[in-house]
Amino acid sequence: MTFKLKFIPLLLLLAATLLFGTAVNAYSQDTVSTAGVEFAPAAPDTAKPEVKTADTAKQQVQKAVVKAESKAVVKKEEKRSLWAIFIAGLLGGFAAILMPCIFPMLPLTVSYFTKSGEKKGNGVSKALTYGLSIIVIYVVLGLLVTVVFGADALNSLSTNGIFNFFFFLLLVVFAASFLGAFEITLPSSWVNKMDQNSDKGGMAGLFFMAATLALVSFSCTGPIIGTLLVQAATTGALLGPAIGMFGFALALSVPFVLFAMFPSLLQSLPKSGGWLNSVKVVLGFLELALSLKFLSNVDLAYHWRWFDREIFLVLWIVIFAMMGLYLLGKLAFSHDSPLPYISVPRLFLSIVILAFTVYMVPGLWGAPLKSISAFLPPQSTQDFDLYTASLNSGGTSQSSTAQADQKPHKYSELFDKPARLNPYFDYDEGMAYATKVHKPVMIDFTGHACVNCRKMEANVWTNKDVYQRINEDYVLIQLYVDDKTDLAAAEQTTTPQGKHIQTIGNKWSYLEASRFQANSQPFYVLLDNSGNLLVPPGGADYDPISYLKFLDSGLQAYKALK
Repeated sequence: MTFKLKFIPLLLLLAATLLFGTAVNAYSQDTVSTAGVEFAPAAPDTAKPEVKTADTAKQQVQKAVVKAESKAVVKKEEKRSLWAIFIAGLLGGFAAILMPCIFPMLPLTVSYFTKSGEKKGNGVSKALTYGLSIIVIYVVLGLLVTVVFGADALNSLSTNGIFNFFFFLLLVVFAASFLGAFEITLPSSWVNKMDQNSDKGGMAGLFFMAATLALVSFSCTGPIIGTLLVQAATTGALLGPAIGMFGFALALSVPFVLFAMFPSLLQSLPKSGGWLNSVKVVLGFLELALSLKFLSNVDLAYHWRWFDREIFLVLWIVIFAMMGLYLLGKLAFSHDSPLPYISVPRLFLSIVILAFTVYMVPGLWGAPLKSISAFLPPQSTQDFDLYTASLNSGGTSQSSTAQADQKPHKYSELFDKPARLNPYFDYDEGMAYATKVHKPVMIDFTGHACVNCRKMEANVWTNKDVYQRINEDYVLIQLYVDDKTDLAAAEQTTTPQGKHIQTIGNKWSYLEASRFQANSQPFYVLLDNSGNLLVPPGGADYDPISYLKFLDSGLQAYKALK
């Protein structure tokens, strides 16, 4: 039994850290900052494209209902975002327990609470106070991030090129630390001061004991905390950092309280050893892989066009292949313990990782890789793609829209076409064409840094029926709310409050927020060709059948207007 337990943490670590690195991105609300834009009436041909609506009582009621539904969609996304951040923090905390700086301290700290001569209840109460102190310390840290940056800054972090590049470099530094290049430590004077205060006894002493743990273990937990705070902050959720830290601290404190309540469980813990260092190294590889997503965000938002999908995949393939070889003992670092043999659990882990590596290889030729599509650059950035061409075969013909309008669309040189669809990237141009061909409009408020948008395009839009519905029955208008390209001088405007609408992203985020009271992406709006809303807007829906019903409801409403 002891042999099995020794390797269970490492097995759990792989699942936990993979989820930790991706949970917030995969399921969080993607938002764009509207801090630099004042939502006041502006010229229709500049800042805010005018959406025509009939001035009838029926239309006014419909408009009010759609506003309410839009707010409900946003609130639902925000709630899901906070839950995802909490789960990511929880998984990060469990991973931190397996760090060499914390795991050996479990029996030492618990023995302090359960030392002989004291009642068991007294030891449990001390452990509870200790655990609550850990939670308070980390939650305060999360709140400080919100206070320092502010709500507007948190919203802009996900699309700000400077911040994204800084986060990329920061995660590379964290990865190097976990791989053994150096240790990230806090000043020893801080640790000594906290350690002295922990001798005071009472609740204050227990609080300072928890603070000492936080400082002493920072070399191991710092990269995890930093990554979690980066992920939480870039979701734009105001309480994201605090919620993430609460999940992290809760997971970190539970073992101390649990073992204080049931000291006999300590005997089942595996002994400290070289496997703890292996945990750090595996985390280092995962940090390095995760950092590439932030670099990709910068590349897409500023149209550098050098970090394409296949380059991203090549780097991930190499990183995960090296992780698998490390677990097999084929790679070793200077701080690693000798590995005389490969245990069965370690072998199983390496099989999973190397199998995932092989799974990614067909992506170099355009395979959709739907399980990780949310984190990859868009499929349209692939230079050699054998998959997308197949979407137009097998009975799904090119739409009349695509056939009749082959001239270059406005901004088409800036944006890639998802799944070989032929979207418009300007609201006015798309609406004009919809009026010409008498078709309803599907507006897709999207973003370069929006992982949920990429997941929808790769996993849902490529469904045969969904693809056909978008391609043949709608005029698709994609509006990028985080694009950094400057508008033409004639299209730039200043609101009466002195705020500037300068970029393409400003223009479309203004439209989404002022017209539909939303700032989340993806955000899908179905209109008739006169600009009237057909059905309440919707967000990400990864069930193709459900999403198809949403599209069909718009078509039915459009036909009813005729």
